[in-house]
Amino acid sequence: MSQLVTGDAVVLGLQPARLPSRTMALVIDLVVVVGGYLLVSVVLLSTVLSLGTATADAVGVALLLLVLVGVPIAVETLSRGRSLGKLVFGLRVVRADGGPIRFRHALVRGAVGFVEILLTAGSVACVASLVSAEGRRLGDVFGGTLVVRERMPVTASAPLPPPPPWIAGEFAQLDLSRVPDRLWLAARQLLGRLEQLDQGVAWSMSARLANDVMASVGVPAPQGMPPAAYLAALVAERQRREAARVFGGPPVQPAPPPVQAPWPPVQAAPVEAVPPREIPERPGEAPRAGGFTPPA
Repeated sequence: MSQLVTGDAVVLGLQPARLPSRTMALVIDLVVVVGGYLLVSVVLLSTVLSLGTATADAVGVALLLLVLVGVPIAVETLSRGRSLGKLVFGLRVVRADGGPIRFRHALVRGAVGFVEILLTAGSVACVASLVSAEGRRLGDVFGGTLVVRERMPVTASAPLPPPPPWIAGEFAQLDLSRVPDRLWLAARQLLGRLEQLDQGVAWSMSARLANDVMASVGVPAPQGMPPAAYLAALVAERQRREAARVFGGPPVQPAPPPVQAPWPPVQAAPVEAVPPREIPERPGEAPRAGGFTPPA
């Protein structure tokens, strides 16, 4: 995974969980789930055994899938990626872009995990985690998820700053599907730590990241808009669309552009924004309209 590094060598990224902690968390989850399965199966099968062997076998298979597959999926969905074992060891399952998982992510993890963990005694999951640089098993690869450490010996990140109210809905018509997950993750991490960074470093990193996101979106940023505000507006718009898909709701109509952009001046910026169509991205590349320029 690509990571942004500040001038003080501070990495803005999530800390992937290692195999030992994931294994111990899995052991706790398996003890609870298998113990519950054995207890429920003894009680339930004893009541349906009088109905015939075929009925008892059908109930046994349904109970196996319900408890060993359905329960972990339900727990991860309702707890946003924190099972009992992960809660004990301070772990959480998140999306590849750092956001909370949904039902479809937990479903893929649970379905693949039944094969690579239960049917193979965890050997496939162990090999996949050792091969992956981020410790991801096959369920994480197919589900687009990552198990990270929540308990870190650092200051907690600040919440994402909200976008300015006068641009609400301005990016509602943009196509954000072409922005890769690594850029969303970097944007979330950077916006959450802007208050902890030097203003010059924050401007430089925001400008570089905003240029990369702008290249994926294909639409230049509004004239005079600071790069951090541009990133915050796009992240908020993406979160709004995800919430609308899950919970429903009327679409947000784009707001008309203001007559004069009321962006507050950046007092401590080490450089000034270069006018559009005058910013070369890299040596040998054509200038890009509406971009931001980091300090040299």
